[in-house]
Amino acid sequence: MRILFFLLALLCAGWVHAERLAGVVIVVIDGDTVLFRPDYYSAASRAFLKLRLAGIDAPETGQPHGEAATQALRMLALKRRAVADIVATDVYGRKVGHLEIGGADVNRDMVRRGHAWASPRAARDLRAAEAEARRLRAGLWADADAVPPWVWRRVSHR
Repeated sequence: MRILFFLLALLCAGWVHAERLAGVVIVVIDGDTVLFRPDYYSAASRAFLKLRLAGIDAPETGQPHGEAATQALRMLALKRRAVADIVATDVYGRKVGHLEIGGADVNRDMVRRGHAWASPRAARDLRAAEAEARRLRAGLWADADAVPPWVWRRVSHR
């Protein structure tokens, strides 16, 4: 019975395995989306991956705090060497993953600095980072009326 459990655990572990890619962030689109060029693409190649940062939701372009979130991600990531841990592909064809630069978790830093919300189903560390940013009134949390992007999208697309 233990052997069967062990084999099932190994099979399941393979299904949730993230793809880990080293490369460079070549463009920051907004506060939670970048264009990423993996190292396995040639330097002269114009190919890239559109990467949506997993577990966070930053204000949209045109939404209050949207430009600040985009600028914060530019400062953290643009033209920097990074490692992307791809965990999924979303309905828009974007890769979804975690971005690490110089050992720092960019997804968590965006939330910790008050430039993004932790998604409701995000990992505990992201939710804790959001709670701390709220407590410190960092970034968008300085605005008592900050509107989450999922609410803003629903209201602005009527």
